[in-house]
Amino acid sequence: MSIQFNNLKVLRIKEGLTQEDIAEKLSVSRQSVAKWERGESLPDLESCIKLADMFGVTVDVLIRNMNDIPHSDEHGKHMFGISRLNDKGQITLPAECRKIFGLKPGDSLLVLGDEEKGGIALVNLGKSV
Repeated sequence: MSIQFNNLKVLRIKEGLTQEDIAEKLSVSRQSVAKWERGESLPDLESCIKLADMFGVTVDVLIRNMNDIPHSDEHGKHMFGISRLNDKGQITLPAECRKIFGLKPGDSLLVLGDEEKGGIALVNLGKSV
């Protein structure tokens, strides 16, 4: 199958849901959800819409492979993919991100957040802090 439903697993885990929780909400089997996440089968359109609504995203965000989305635009905005938070609360920024923004080991990053929009931003302060 060419379409992978990678984002379903990411969104499900982010919300603290199990495959069984999703299955119950959609009236499908847990095995169906597992197959969607592995890319062995795909949900029908109605289920895609319900999943997108459940996670507060568009169907496009739900099903699109992150690698298929352009990583930058003419306005200097970039998307570098997904980084995972480890058990110590640390993330590893993708190499392309570090390269473009000139991030080096020892640099200080200011962490900003917007609870309403659910977003976090990093600002490179360099070694000055």
